[in-house]
Amino acid sequence: MSAVSPSTAQTSAARMPWLIIIAGSLVAMLTFGPRSAMGFFQLPMLADTGWDRTTFGLAMALQNLCWGLGQPLFGAIADKFGTWRVLCISGILYAIGLIMMAFANAPIWLHIGGGVLVGLAVGAGSFGIVLSAFARNVTPQQRSMAFGIGTAAGSAGMFLFAPLSQALISTYGWQDSLVYLGVLMLLVPLVAIPLRGNASSGSQKEAQYKQSIGEALKEALSHKSYLLLISGFFVCGYQVAFITAHFPAYIGDLGIDARYAVIALALIGFFNIIGSLSSGVIAQRYSKPYFLALIYIGRSIAVTAFLLLPQTPLSVIVFAVVMGLLWLSTVPPTNALVAIMFGTRHLGLLGGIVFLSHQVGSFLGVWMGGYLYDHFGSYDPVWWFGVALGIFAAIVHWPIQEKPVVRPAIA
Repeated sequence: MSAVSPSTAQTSAARMPWLIIIAGSLVAMLTFGPRSAMGFFQLPMLADTGWDRTTFGLAMALQNLCWGLGQPLFGAIADKFGTWRVLCISGILYAIGLIMMAFANAPIWLHIGGGVLVGLAVGAGSFGIVLSAFARNVTPQQRSMAFGIGTAAGSAGMFLFAPLSQALISTYGWQDSLVYLGVLMLLVPLVAIPLRGNASSGSQKEAQYKQSIGEALKEALSHKSYLLLISGFFVCGYQVAFITAHFPAYIGDLGIDARYAVIALALIGFFNIIGSLSSGVIAQRYSKPYFLALIYIGRSIAVTAFLLLPQTPLSVIVFAVVMGLLWLSTVPPTNALVAIMFGTRHLGLLGGIVFLSHQVGSFLGVWMGGYLYDHFGSYDPVWWFGVALGIFAAIVHWPIQEKPVVRPAIA
């Protein structure tokens, strides 16, 4: 293998497809924004409807599960039929789901609208879909950085939509706010136009290894490092989804002013931008598996300190800053590892399967949060289980091999 000359590297850097990067980043910001602000709707909705936290928690758990189940499916569709078509589906489903959630007069409609439809919409428009489009259009040397930018954009959505959602609720009520957010999601198909193309298009199409979907699945599911990556990403979903859905209520239970919940989620979103961009740079230069292990250990330390030290407005802010830095910093190295192992041809599908594990964890984190709170009057068991899972994730990431799967030579 010949070394890459400086001129080649400079040419590669000059070819960063910024129109595609910007369009994908705007899509990630729009699709990640409203679902990250769902926690603000919990208490006003339950106050008006009389439902309990288990009911709301189940809807959010279904949302995360459908997000996970939908992503491999939509990833495979995007690989074959094009990213833009899938993102159109995302925007339409998102709008319908949020509006159905707004007018839900029984838990079943909350579960279908805010759970199933919004979950499928996020699955069709979230990181896996966008980052797969990035991977097809940037060089392997640019990949982690591009992934970091896209992930940071999703973080920006959290940063922007936390105060926006709270302001809308305070001004118009939770129902009208959901309608306005639903209408806003119809921008997704327009913004996504530059992301047209499927797995056979883009600057990296020459390097693809020809496989059917069945062959790709068989190869991936027999690969030890891929299976370890799947098991570890489960933990990420559990930790972040629980905090997203239940942290505002948890802050209220502590007797801390509700505005600190808004500040906390906005800070998580803001520092998530920094963490995601930094992760893209770090993962490009250092061992991705070791870096992921350190992120999960850091999360467990942060939660332990937050629970054991006095819980005050200041500790909430400090916790939000630290968790923000670690929040989605797992996404660039995780997706980059899948691309390194298997290439880009079926990245939407194989990355989606890893993310399905993430969303199974999200389902458990959100559902257990509501269920255990209603039964024990405390979120503490869910917090401590998350600490233990963080240690588990660090252990399983350590032996992952950062190298391509062994394949027959391409003629």
